[in-house]
Parts: sequence; C-alpha cells; structure tokens
Amino acid sequence: MNKHKRTLSGALALAVAFGVAAGMQSAGTAAASERPAEPLPGILHRLTTVDGAPGALVEARGRNGATVLTSGVADVVSGEPVRGDSRFRIGSMTKPFVATVVLQLVGEHRIALDAPVERYLPDVVRDHPGDWRGVTVRRLLQHTSGLPDYLDFLSPQDILTDPLAHREARDLVDLALDRPRTFRPGHGWDYSNTNYLLAGMVIEKVTGRPYGEEIRRRIIQPLGLTATIVPGDDPAIPGAHPRGYVRPGKDAPLMDATAVNPSVAGASGEMISSASDLNRFLDALVGGRLLEPAQLREMMKARPVGDGRAYGLGLERRWLPCGGSYWGHGGDIFGFQTAGGATVDGRQTSVMANLDPGGTDAQDDDIQNAVEAGLCAARK
Repeated sequence: MNKHKRTLSGALALAVAFGVAAGMQSAGTAAASERPAEPLPGILHRLTTVDGAPGALVEARGRNGATVLTSGVADVVSGEPVRGDSRFRIGSMTKPFVATVVLQLVGEHRIALDAPVERYLPDVVRDHPGDWRGVTVRRLLQHTSGLPDYLDFLSPQDILTDPLAHREARDLVDLALDRPRTFRPGHGWDYSNTNYLLAGMVIEKVTGRPYGEEIRRRIIQPLGLTATIVPGDDPAIPGAHPRGYVRPGKDAPLMDATAVNPSVAGASGEMISSASDLNRFLDALVGGRLLEPAQLREMMKARPVGDGRAYGLGLERRWLPCGGSYWGHGGDIFGFQTAGGATVDGRQTSVMANLDPGGTDAQDDDIQNAVEAGLCAARK
C-alpha cells in the first residue's frame, strides 16, 4: 500500500489510492505463499477499536450470495450504528470508472491509447509548454506520465477552511503542470491525481459532455447502480450515510468533514457509491461486461510498482493469501477510506471506514486485510 500522511499536516491527504497487484509470478510461487485468511469479523472489529475508525462496513459477494458486516458508529455524537446499505465517498475508486469510459471510447475508435495528450488537449499543452513528449493517454491511466500530483501543491487545511468552495479541474491541473516532471514519461511510475483530472478532460473533449454524464450513461444506468453518483459541486451525500471524519492531529478530537465540495477531487476521486454498487461495478468490469476483450486486456496489462503490487489502466492487481489474485482499487478522501476488489471467477468485496485522513497505518493495513479476507471467504 502506498502510505500517505495520516494527519492534516501532510499535503497528500485527499485521494491517494492504495496499489494492488503483483506482477506475474509462477503458479508454484503463488501456491507457496498461500495461508489462511484472517476471519473478516475480527478485522472489522479491529478497524473500529484499536485502529481508531468510528465505523466500518464490508460487503463480500460470491456464488453463495452476499455477506454484509458492520462495526462501530456512523455518528460519534448520536451513536447511530453503521448501516450495511450506507453510501459514502469513494475517493480514488472513481479512477476505474474514468478509465473504463476512456477504454470504451478507445473501442469506439474515438480515442487512441498511445496518442499524445496534445491531440485531445492542445490548449493545456500550449499553456504549459514543458516537455510533453511521451505523455500519452495510456500513460495518464497508468501513472507513468511523470506529471506531478496537484495535491502536492494544495493544502488540506486550505480545503477545510472553505470546504464548500468550487474548484475548476483546469485550475487544479495548473497547480501541477508548471512544476518539474517527476521522471521522463514511460521511465517510471508515480501515482498522480493530475493524470485522472486530465483523463476526465479528454473524455469531455472527445464526447462534448461532462465526464460524469458519460459515467452515468455508460456505467451507472446500464448496471442499475442506484446508490452511485458523480456529485459535481453538491457537498451532500444523499440517502443513508455515515458521517465522515478527519483527525487534525495525533491526539486531536475528530472533526466532521461530511460536507465537502467534491470538485476538489473531480475525475481523480469525487464519486459517491455503496459497497453493494461497487461490488456490482467491479464484477461487471472484471467479468468483461463493460469492455470489449481487447480493451479489458489493455486495462489488465499491469506493471509492477513495488511491494508485490502492479498497476494497470485504472485497475490494480494483488495476490490473495488463500491463492490466486484479484483486481481492484481503493481511495482516500476527506472523511472516508475505501477499497474494493474482484476476482475473475465472480467474487467481490468492498470495504469502507469513515475516518481519513488521521487514521493509523494499521487502519490502512486492515482495510486491505478486509478486502482479502472477504474475497477468500467468498470462495467457499
């Protein structure tokens, strides 16, 4: 998992996703690493006790149906428990939705994966005349562009001082693009939310419609994802939902950050969903119902990024402790940390905790552990 600052003193606190996925390894190596997965109820309880999150939920799906577990509270004032059908901000789990739309447009011959970004966003390139050679659509989706992350130049304190403020995607992009590249395109890997702001702008340029409208038209409506929205400027979370909390310092009391204008994340992490909807989306994506085989293969061409992880095009891969691997993503945004994964044989698990930033490294680990435990349990 890519660790990020766990308090508001860190700049990278909005939508840094965890990585998943290892590069290809032999079947013998994978089998040798198999071990029993920890029971899911214990992990969920730990998230809301020693790990420090007020509440958590998980939904695991497999051939025998769905299991929904919750722990802790949705509201630290009222003590209301977390509901299993809760909606929540999903942060960088938005990225697989965006990447799916881009790849659908590739399949329609409206976008070329290896075309330079300049073909679609000439104004952006002209206004930021640094070295754009090799910055392609593929490299945006895979975080191999070398473009710096705009969140490195945006203070979380400033966001929370005026949490309802609208922020233009172009203004956020401008924060990053005049800065030095982190590496030459294609010669490294570095997670950068700037890449997905640009990917959203490419969708809009090609289709003439907001990227969120394309996600609704192409994914949300066909799959019947009734709890999933691209909220734009709306700071509210509709329907039943937990409060989202941040911890401003190590021993500071929790701060309610439920109402935030998600335009600060845009196509890099603004969406709202539920565990059930995320599982349905991941199942449809990994199962080949959203992309043609050629585009799904491109999405799943994952490059190793360290710690036994690999990153494809908006989708990540990791090996399971009980054997095999899964595809998924995760995300952090003010108030919520999420993760989800799916296997090609039809298992899915999505997890939420309502604290971020300000959680512990143990919370990071147990979010990941819960995904893996849910997928392993659903195998039975």
